[in-house]
Amino acid sequence: MKKALAFLAIFVLTFEAFPSIVSAAKPITGPNPPVSSELIGYDVSYPQCGRSLPTNHYFGIVGVNGGLANNANKCLAEQLVWATKALVGSKQSRLQVYVNTANPGELISEITTWPTSPYDLNGNLPANPYGNTCAGQNDIACSWLYGWNRSIYTEGVFKASSSSKGINSNTADYFWWLDVETMNTWQSGSNEALIRNSASIEGFGAFYKSKGAKIGLYSTEYQWNQITGDNIVGDSNLNGLPNWRPSGSSLANAKSNCGVAPLTPGGTISLTQYIVKNLDHNYSCI
Repeated sequence: MKKALAFLAIFVLTFEAFPSIVSAAKPITGPNPPVSSELIGYDVSYPQCGRSLPTNHYFGIVGVNGGLANNANKCLAEQLVWATKALVGSKQSRLQVYVNTANPGELISEITTWPTSPYDLNGNLPANPYGNTCAGQNDIACSWLYGWNRSIYTEGVFKASSSSKGINSNTADYFWWLDVETMNTWQSGSNEALIRNSASIEGFGAFYKSKGAKIGLYSTEYQWNQITGDNIVGDSNLNGLPNWRPSGSSLANAKSNCGVAPLTPGGTISLTQYIVKNLDHNYSCI
């Protein structure tokens, strides 16, 4: 999370070895953290593969990707099963998922997943708000389609893993958080680059919305501004979204951050995250 944005495009191949949500990458130190009077949830992903997970969770948020938008969490199926065993009582959905976002368009020659035509991975022509002009360039239309295509891939990972465990695989029945962090690969160096980043995030969200799913944003104010430059226009599908906000290492900070300004106009703070003994806790603000 501490990497400077200016280095992201240069070292994209190096970053691909690192996780997206850094706090989630830390090992869990025990199977059952102390029971709290709060209706706490936890978020987990591929770094917790093979580890014992808490059993006192009121909701679970599972990372579908393996740290990159084009990778899969190899223990997703088992972690989805864990999340379904959440206790009853929280206003939060018991099982939620998060996905990695990115925009590597400045390195087209090195990125095999960059779109080369306006058609998506399913051979369809999506309603790209920036026009059906993508032809492999580093432009805003291709940036949007990159996000859409990576979401097609991630949805497929989710469906395969959930179906393998007999869990409902209907995309529309889950809340999908878009993880927007500087640890991922983003364009930089100009306002135009940040506008393309914003379009990519819109593409990610547009796909899940097209499936009838609800979406939200995970980021800090600093990272959001570094990645998007706050270039979110009035009709963007990112406006008005719920936020999941990192909040340091205490429940008190997490509660306080329920009152921070949202990342986009009209947004709300739904969740805040805090770390205790290397385990990501999540406090519900609703």
